[in-house]
Amino acid sequence: VQLQASGGGLVQAGGSLRLSCAASGHAFSRYAVGWFHQAPGKAREFAAAISWNSAITDYADSVKGRFTISRDTAKNTVYLQMNSLKPEDTAVYYCAAALNVRGTTSRKFEYDYWGQGTLVTVSS
Repeated sequence: VQLQASGGGLVQAGGSLRLSCAASGHAFSRYAVGWFHQAPGKAREFAAAISWNSAITDYADSVKGRFTISRDTAKNTVYLQMNSLKPEDTAVYYCAAALNVRGTTSRKFEYDYWGQGTLVTVSS
């Protein structure tokens, strides 16, 4: 499975962006997908995840109520809608796919494939 993250950019505080994670390869619909963010000088942290069948979603407390994860199986794409963005959301955002998980996971080591990242910059 190959993942391509896109949709990052520069936005003012309070604005919105939608990130996309497009997948190619075998049986992507069977994978749970997560989004992680990594701010400069900090560790990569969990943001959101969605189960293979979209039945379960999970969010970090820092983004809950502002971010929404969804997937379009026909397009092999997972989205992260980010609203009410804050300067502290500035980071490189990575998508990742995990096959052998029940539901979703926030643990990086459980993800099998990673995309290259897309930069989100939120100005104050």
